[in-house]
Amino acid sequence: MTQPAHPSPGHHPSTSGSAAHLPDRLRPRRSCLAVPGSNPRFLEKAQGLPADQVFLDLEDACAPLAKPEARHTIVKFLNEGDWTGKTRVVRVNDWTTEWTYRDVVTVVEGAGPNLDCIMLPKVQTADQVVALDLLLTQIEKTMGFEVGKIGIEAQIENAQGLNNVNAIAQASPRIETIIFGPADFMASINMKSLVVGEQPPGYGADAYHYILMKILMAARANDLQAIDGPYLQIKNVDGFREVAGRAAALGFDGKWVLHPGQVDAANEVFSPSQEDYDHAELILDAYDYYTSEAGGKKGSAMLGDEMIDEASRKMALVISGKGRAAGMKRTSKFEAPEA
Repeated sequence: MTQPAHPSPGHHPSTSGSAAHLPDRLRPRRSCLAVPGSNPRFLEKAQGLPADQVFLDLEDACAPLAKPEARHTIVKFLNEGDWTGKTRVVRVNDWTTEWTYRDVVTVVEGAGPNLDCIMLPKVQTADQVVALDLLLTQIEKTMGFEVGKIGIEAQIENAQGLNNVNAIAQASPRIETIIFGPADFMASINMKSLVVGEQPPGYGADAYHYILMKILMAARANDLQAIDGPYLQIKNVDGFREVAGRAAALGFDGKWVLHPGQVDAANEVFSPSQEDYDHAELILDAYDYYTSEAGGKKGSAMLGDEMIDEASRKMALVISGKGRAAGMKRTSKFEAPEA
């Protein structure tokens, strides 16, 4: 396997002999809004939408002749815009094109301190992630930026990328997410469908289950987030909810949104219900109490009609974490039983 750009996935480079700031690699990404980097009107509007993440696109959303100017437009909006509460990402072109190097250099040199991640599309091998990591490190050192702060989001869009997804997930400590790119993937395997994200005709099961699970396993094995790709029928919000619900049920952290009308749906689908969030917090409180001296140092106990133990705590941590990240507030409180 290709050696990572740094000694190990748990290692983060330091600057000036002191430990560098550790970025929040697990930041909320329920809704990841795609915005064309060449469209100032859309870039302005995106700042006011309640998306967890916004990625300014230099790839498919930009015509080839518009890409050079779009780089500078993106730098301007990253530096001058108000992206409060949002993860700021730029999707560059893939390494097989002539644009990637200049995309990264222009954007990172121009707006590095106001950028959270670079999204790399059509990732096929770990080497491609390593190359981006090395380029980012060179720019950060040259510009005097904090080394290692800018993350990488890797997009899987063909069969080779899926086959190599485990190595890709381990290629750099900068990696934060593994993203499914359905449109290019469907084309790459000759899937019989023209509707991105929908099931192909003639197949009675879920044609995407294996793909999604393989991406999810690679992500979770390396403490990364897994993000589902876009649903192109932007006016069909019910269809979006159904497809998003499939990914959320498996454990994905979020999904791309292509239209403002999809943002609220994504935020809702990838957040726990109020009932589930309250229940998870109650489990955590109850488990803490019953395993304590005051609670009898028990390994398992009853919460109402439900037995809870260490496995219950781990499951509750997942739901409570998603709820807290979504800014949810508790509506119930654990009360220890009277002695």
